[in-house]
Amino acid sequence: MNLRHAVRALIMDEDDRTLLCRLVIPKPSGPIVVWAAPGGGVEQGETPLAALRRELYEEVGLAIDDDPPHVWHQEVVDPGHAPGYDGVVNDYFLVRTTVFQPRGAMSDEELAAENMTGLRWWRLAEIVGYDGSDVFSPRDLGTPLSALIAFGLPAGTVRLGL
Repeated sequence: MNLRHAVRALIMDEDDRTLLCRLVIPKPSGPIVVWAAPGGGVEQGETPLAALRRELYEEVGLAIDDDPPHVWHQEVVDPGHAPGYDGVVNDYFLVRTTVFQPRGAMSDEELAAENMTGLRWWRLAEIVGYDGSDVFSPRDLGTPLSALIAFGLPAGTVRLGL
């Protein structure tokens, strides 16, 4: 099975708001809007943390020097999930920062080519109480995020569902 390895950053500010990317994913039945943590694929020969640093700089303009803790691991097996792959493996790292206005090094056109159409800071209550047509990745984002905020870093990496 050919799974795409990706890294994602749970970027949280001093008020526990989480920065999420708005992705518009084309599907045969019509586009789906997904709110997901910033990040992307790990390139050949790249370490996960190097990929995370690159992706954060490109997508949101955040430079990180330390090694953020690895908090979540997710495997999604779905041949249509990522073009050319049978699914994706997402490793999530917690990045604590002060609030900032996200603007990465990539142009709007480059971001759109990667299906990204926006960025937004979300409060936990907004995620948990959301009842619109957009979806979150992972779908139950509010559950592991609630635990992270309430209890701090987990003892080990938490495995997530779809």
